[in-house]
Amino acid sequence: MKSKSHRALISICVSGVMICFALAAGPANPATAQEPKRLAITTNSQEHTEAEAPPSKIYDEKADAKADINAALGRAKMNHSRVLIQWGANWCGWCRLLHHLFESDPEIRHELLYEYEIVLVDIGKWDKNRDLAKKYGADLENNGVPFLTILDSDGKVVINQESGTLETKSIDKTKNIGHDRKKVLAFLTAHQADAANAEDVLVSALSTAAREDKLIFLHFGAPWCGWCHRLENWMARPEIEEILAKQFVDTKIDSDRFIGGADMLKKFRGSEGGGIPWFVFLDSKGNTLITSTAPKGNIGFPVQPNEIAHFMEMLRSSAKTLSVDDLTIIEESLKPKPKEGRADG
Repeated sequence: MKSKSHRALISICVSGVMICFALAAGPANPATAQEPKRLAITTNSQEHTEAEAPPSKIYDEKADAKADINAALGRAKMNHSRVLIQWGANWCGWCRLLHHLFESDPEIRHELLYEYEIVLVDIGKWDKNRDLAKKYGADLENNGVPFLTILDSDGKVVINQESGTLETKSIDKTKNIGHDRKKVLAFLTAHQADAANAEDVLVSALSTAAREDKLIFLHFGAPWCGWCHRLENWMARPEIEEILAKQFVDTKIDSDRFIGGADMLKKFRGSEGGGIPWFVFLDSKGNTLITSTAPKGNIGFPVQPNEIAHFMEMLRSSAKTLSVDDLTIIEESLKPKPKEGRADG
């Protein structure tokens, strides 16, 4: 972590490639903060220098940070997890060091994958997203970046954390510069959400379904499952979410993270095989109406013609309030792009 008046020279060694660059965390006047002017890359004994070439960007400078946070909160509510905001900028070397640790350390990467929805918020030259920082009580002016904010799934601040105390403390300032993995992991673990109970999640969904006279779209997934995320992202598309909400209470059970999640999946599916995502339509009393297990097996996220056909039959046989137009929109949205593969997780 470095504030606006600090400058440092940092060497990072990753996978045998030494990357040396001058890092300017910004001058005293935030409006005049500049990106690094020079990047020198050394591979073995050969040096290649690119004048005026900044490091690759990790912060999306065109992103709508407010929309990204809201989307992350939606995922956190579904997953019973939390949102981690990384305040920073592409010119900030310490932001890069922390982000590299997040991506390269196996335990930290697993913790983030399982327990957090991550949002990188670009602060520009200290002139962007100031309103958001103020909203969440992130005191960037006095603490600098990178700065971390953890939100619960309702958007309430769990903790604001400056990153200086997470840095390594080495007598030799030219070595081990960066962030202490043990401190970072302890911080993330200490502020993760309590594990959700699968039975409690289902009971709540059944109550909502009975009250609103709806069915339950119960889908099972896990953090590592790419096709599960495909299904969830598709269901979260505004036009699809609006249609499905007419008939269903969207309910996710994480078979890895939720207490009793794996047992519930086995109970409804009747076996341990079949892959994920796997889903079932329930009535408001918890009775099974139809599942994603087709004659040829679990359709997962439907992209193949036979998979789409089974999913559409699931909807037509159960979701009586959906119109022909609704079903057409859903079916068209599922037609795969070229080179898409199977859907099973």
